[in-house]
Amino acid sequence: MTRLSVNVNKLATIRNARGKNAPDVEALAAKILKYGAYGITVHPRPDGRHIRLSDVHALSDLVNRWNEREEQKAEFNIEGYPADEFLQMINEIRPDQCTLVPDPPEALTSNAGWDVIRHESELKRILGVLRKSSVRVSLFIDPKTTGEPEYAALRRLAPDRIELYTEAYADHYHQPSREKITADYKRVAEFAKSAGIGVNAGHDLNQENLAYLITQIPWIDEVSIGHALICEALEQGLETTVNNYLSILDRPSRDSRG
Repeated sequence: MTRLSVNVNKLATIRNARGKNAPDVEALAAKILKYGAYGITVHPRPDGRHIRLSDVHALSDLVNRWNEREEQKAEFNIEGYPADEFLQMINEIRPDQCTLVPDPPEALTSNAGWDVIRHESELKRILGVLRKSSVRVSLFIDPKTTGEPEYAALRRLAPDRIELYTEAYADHYHQPSREKITADYKRVAEFAKSAGIGVNAGHDLNQENLAYLITQIPWIDEVSIGHALICEALEQGLETTVNNYLSILDRPSRDSRG
């Protein structure tokens, strides 16, 4: 079954708008785990406009405490651009997973996958650094710009996982081109599977478009969802929203069981 990691950046954005501690990001992250999500994701940026360094430490501690007392284990995933300060933070905190994205710190949100050919030597060095910290590493990849040359580079780099950048999938979901775009994603996911690389997915996924993607690529290990989930929770409530996602992700497993 594909696991759900909830990106709590949006909760921090709301909190920071008033300069106090409402909503309490740590307390809501604890509830998200209680409701059944497998992981918590953050994407800190140097300007602290949403998740702050103090949040990263607090949420890491939260997940560690959770795993000490709960049978269902949780994971902590930190996304970010691999600047020296970011790598130092990863080495200090040692999350379960580090997702490397190519967008610079000032970008509004992640908006591209890695050019793994152009950045291969840099990524090789960074992967080596992170492996010494025993952190699972995922590379943000855009299927639209990934073909045989990129496959060769990914085989050489051998990341633990790739994360499919799903903005194009979401944009085409209601268009006649949906099947063609989804086929591109499946092609890259099939490559990863054949190369022994795990597959994550994230960006603009929501309750409406998630099921089709998981049906087409049921071996996706994890989806990271934040903006849409928090927006939906404004109407549906946080617990109901998390449970809805878990039900969607369990559907392919139920179907395979008959």
